[in-house]
Parts: sequence; structure tokens; C-alpha cells
Amino acid sequence: MLVRILTEYLEPVQYGQLALGLTIAGLVNQVVMGGVTAGIGRYYSIATEANDLPGYLHASRWLMGYATAGVVVIALVLMAGLLWLGYSQWMALAATALVFSVSSGYNASLSGIQNAARQRAVVAFHGGLDAWLKILLAIGVMLWLGNSSTAVVLGYALSSLLVTGSQLYFLRRLIQLHGENSQISENWVQLMWSYSWPFSIWGVFTWAQQVSDRWALQTFASTQDVGLYAVIFQLGYVPIGMVTGMAMTFLGPILYQRSGSAADLNRNMSVHRIAWRITFAGLLMTALAFVLTFFLHEWIFQVMVATRYQAVSNLLPWMVLGGGIFAAGQMLALKLMSEMKSAAMTTAKIVTAILGVGLNIYGASWFGLQGVVAAIVVFSSIYFLWMAWLAQLPPASVDHHFQTS
Repeated sequence: MLVRILTEYLEPVQYGQLALGLTIAGLVNQVVMGGVTAGIGRYYSIATEANDLPGYLHASRWLMGYATAGVVVIALVLMAGLLWLGYSQWMALAATALVFSVSSGYNASLSGIQNAARQRAVVAFHGGLDAWLKILLAIGVMLWLGNSSTAVVLGYALSSLLVTGSQLYFLRRLIQLHGENSQISENWVQLMWSYSWPFSIWGVFTWAQQVSDRWALQTFASTQDVGLYAVIFQLGYVPIGMVTGMAMTFLGPILYQRSGSAADLNRNMSVHRIAWRITFAGLLMTALAFVLTFFLHEWIFQVMVATRYQAVSNLLPWMVLGGGIFAAGQMLALKLMSEMKSAAMTTAKIVTAILGVGLNIYGASWFGLQGVVAAIVVFSSIYFLWMAWLAQLPPASVDHHFQTS
């Protein structure tokens, strides 16, 4: 629904500006907030087993504080760079994107804690609330300030801030439910950061891969092509990724709780079997979605987007294919994370991301929009195969030097 509404209000060029502006938020989420959020979500089950939820929450606040300080530094450098390069017209969009990225980072962390605590009704409520608030506030801000990409991102930021406030209210209820007495004292900041830092390291490269498609089109084609590509991406890549993401949201706490600190072979084997079954189901769903969109892409575009975007509907099934294959790879990455093997994925994440950047540049420079879509499919396939190779062997019992009592 959001895509349909925004394409009615924004021209393809404006939609392309929106897509480019959101790459700034992507940088913060991938490099700064993403790693911290992953560590916070992973260590909840370990902290509850250790009966030290207050210590864990205190460490989470410290990590988010460090991450926020990092975003402030990035913001100052970015604003100075835009001013120095003579792109002052982008400063308002960049500033609102940075506010959106910070608020959505806090929202993701709080949602990760609630999800790890099996508070799925709370997670679902806030997910739905954020989706509707994005629509209402984006429209409201555009009616107030005029149709522009900056107005849309400002609406997104306001939505995220409101949802984050609600998340904090529900988190206080969760803390009261579990009590505030800490029986042991672990160095949670160090433990969580040792798990999180690989996410931030490879986040630089994965962010570059994720935004290089739009910036390559901006460089070798036009902003209008960026807007058309963004619509294909949101209708093809994002939905199947969201379905898989919902499955991962549901399964993540289960896998984390089953594996615990990943020191028990039997618990790890259970995680291994579950993850592979879900991965095969995801690939089957991807194949079905590809066939359906191959025959129904014109009808989907007639329903979902404005008329001026419908000329590129034939690329939708291939974007679905790329999104589904990548989502299957992410499911296997979740298996590795549950086994405390985040560092083992570093080389794969970095190398495939660099390759993805090269594929996007090559595709955009030689074949334009079609070339970038093809690059997404090739990149996703390579990423999935590498994750499958890392996850193929049953896990071993290892000692992570973590004491829970």
C-alpha cells in the first residue's frame, strides 16, 4: 500500500531521490546500529539463563549509547562533506535520513529484546503500527510541506520515534515482569561486542553492495531509472524478504534458546536440522513466487503502482527470484549466528559484497536497469551458495569460555 500511495504522490525522479536518500539510513543501520542490535538480540536468552537480565539491559543501554555517538560523528562528517562539495540541497534529506536511522535503530533493538523474550504480540503490534504510521505521517507531512523525498523521510522518522516511545513503555513492563535483582555479574558489554563487531565490519561492505545498485543507475543512467528500479525492488525483493524475515523473527529466539551459548552438541544439532528445513521451504516458496509473478507481473503493477511506473513490470519476477535466494542465505546465516559463529561469516560477507558492487556497476554501465536486476540475481546466488557451504557440516560442541553460574 505504501508503494502505491507514494508513486501517486511522487514522480519517478522524486522517488529516485527518496531511494538515494534512504541509502544514508542504510549506512547507519548496517555499520553502526546493525551490529549492536544483533548482539542485543542474541544475548537475551543467555542473560536470562544466567539470571542477570538487569546487567544485560544496562550493557544494552551502553552499547546503544556508543552507537548513537558514532552516528553523530558520521552526521558531522557527512554534512561537512556535502557543504564542501557544493551539494547543500541534499543536506535536509540527509539530516532527516540520519534521524530516521537512529530512531529505527532503537526501534529494532527494542523489538529484538521483545522478540527474544517471546513477546510476539508486542512485536507484531509495533510492526503494524509502524507500517500504518509511515503511510499516514508521510502523507500528512507531504500535505504540509509539499511533495518531496525529504517530506516522506521526515514522515518515516516521526513514525519511528513514536513507535520507539511505545516500545520503551512495553520494555518497562517486561522488566517489571522479570524483576530487577541481579544474582551474578558478567561483563556483558565485552561479551556482546565480541559477538557484534563482525556485523559492523562486514556492514560497511554489505551496505556498499545494497546501495551500489541505485548509485550505479544514478551514475550511468538517470534518477528516473533509480525511481523505476526502487519500485521493482520494493514489490519484488522486499516482500519475499519480509516473509522470510518474519519467519526468522519467529525462529530466531527459538534457535537462540535451543543453542544457548552453543557449547552443547545435541542442542546445536537440533538447530542445524531446523534451519535447513526452513531454508528448503524458503527456496520452494521462492520458486512458486517466481512462477506466479512471471505470469501476473502486469496485473500486479496495475494494482500496486501508478501507471507511469508500469513499463518495467517484466523485471518483477527476476527481482523476486533474487530476493528469495538471498533470503534463503540469510536463514543459513541465522543458523551460524545461533551457533555463535558470526566471525566465520566475515570473509563470505565481505567478498560477496565487493563482488555485488562490481556486478551492479557492470550491469548498470552496460545494460542499465535490466543489468542491475540481473546483477542482483547473480549476487544472491553466490551469497546463498557460500552460506550453504559454511552451514553444511553439523556443528561441533565447543567451549566459548562463558560461565552461566
